Amino acid sequence: MLNKLLKYDLKWIYKVLIVFYFLSLIFAVIARILSSIENSAIFDVLGKVAAGFAVSMVVSALINCIMRSWARFTINMYKDESYLTHTLPVSKDTVYLSKVLSAILCTFTTVAISVGCMFICYYSDANMKALKNSLSVAADTFDTTVINLLLIVSAVILMEVFFILMIGYAGIVIGHRSNKNKMLKSIIAGIVMYLMSNVLSVAVLFAAGTVNDNIMNLFKTTDSIQIATIKSVMYIAIAVYFIYNVAFYFIGKQQLNKGINID
Repeated sequence: MLNKLLKYDLKWIYKVLIVFYFLSLIFAVIARILSSIENSAIFDVLGKVAAGFAVSMVVSALINCIMRSWARFTINMYKDESYLTHTLPVSKDTVYLSKVLSAILCTFTTVAISVGCMFICYYSDANMKALKNSLSVAADTFDTTVINLLLIVSAVILMEVFFILMIGYAGIVIGHRSNKNKMLKSIIAGIVMYLMSNVLSVAVLFAAGTVNDNIMNLFKTTDSIQIATIKSVMYIAIAVYFIYNVAFYFIGKQQLNKGINID
């Protein structure tokens, strides 16, 4: 049953996302074609404009990925569609898991499309050489390999995106336990959890500083931050965001199992 739920959730979310994917790829290809025309100031400018549109479509795709994931959850669980959803021979846990997995899968797809568009727009031997040199310098500075550096940065970004998604789901569930002003209370709950999480993150960082003088210097001085400190903070961020994601997933699921007030 999870596979069927996941299929319908992805179909609903991708129905709009596919438009942004298509437009971003089209503008990326146009930018590529125009930029390949040499000795033309007009085509060079038009190529940059098309590349700008491609970037904006990519950003819009990511925003819509998050917003439509939340919208799918709300409509499916609390609006008119919920009457059908709650008659299905499937547990609330499975429905909730389907929504979370669909959001995660859409996020990965959107990131992949984004990388592909940027590659189409800006690929050239000179740009690739400059990128490799920059990554090599950064990797040497962080005393790691290029692959490890990319994995660490990607993990931090993805964990933060998932963190926003999980807070959104938990906020929706908590807010919709009320009898009125459900959406407003969902937004307030999400903001409160986000702020509390950030305060806790600072507390965790301060606690880490008690055993690491470099991290404590972030609180005590305004001196230049050492590379080792940045690495430590990034590792802490990955661990903390992972814990947050798991915690908010279970908070949302627990609150959902306490009961649902259908609009």
